[in-house]
Amino acid sequence: MRWRKLLNIELNRVSAEQFKALPPSGLAVVLDNIRSAHNVGAVLRTSDAFRIDKVLLCGITPVPPTPEIHKVALGAESSVAWEHFGNTLDAVARLHGEGWTVLSVEQTVGSVSLESFIPDPEKKYALVFGSEVGGVDQAVVEASDGVLEIPQFGTKHSLNISVSAGVVLWHFTLKNLSR
Repeated sequence: MRWRKLLNIELNRVSAEQFKALPPSGLAVVLDNIRSAHNVGAVLRTSDAFRIDKVLLCGITPVPPTPEIHKVALGAESSVAWEHFGNTLDAVARLHGEGWTVLSVEQTVGSVSLESFIPDPEKKYALVFGSEVGGVDQAVVEASDGVLEIPQFGTKHSLNISVSAGVVLWHFTLKNLSR
C-alpha cells in the first residue's frame, strides 16, 4: 500500500497533560460573542492542533462543558486553556496588560492582508475573531493594535469563524511563530 493511512498510535500525539506542559507558543485566540457552540468547539480543536496558549471566550460565547462543544472539540476543551470574560473589551485590556499584541481579524479600512503580515517572533499575539453575523465589534477593533484581513475572491466576502481561525492560525504557523 503506497498511501496507507496512519493509525492513531502512529501519530505521536501528546496527552492533555503533556500539551499543557509544552512551552508557550505566543499565540492566543479571542472569540467575540460567537453564537454557535459548534464553532467554539471547532476553534478549540484547531487551537489544540496549532498549540495555542489559551482561548478567551467572551460575551455570549458558549463555554464548556456542553455536549455541542465536546462533539466538535473532541476533547480539546480539556487540553487548551480557556477562560470566559463577560465583555471582550475586558479580555483585550487584560491581554494588553500581559504584554500581548492584539490583532482583530476583520475587514476594515487600513487592514493588513494576511499574506503580507509577517509576525515578529519576539511578540505574543492574541487574535480576535468576531461573531458569525456582525464580525468583531467596532469597539474591540478600535482597542486592537492592528487588523488582519483574509483575502477573499468570491461573492460572499465572508468565512465561517472556524474556517477563519484555521486560515489565520495556519498562517502564523507557516511564519514559524509557534516556537
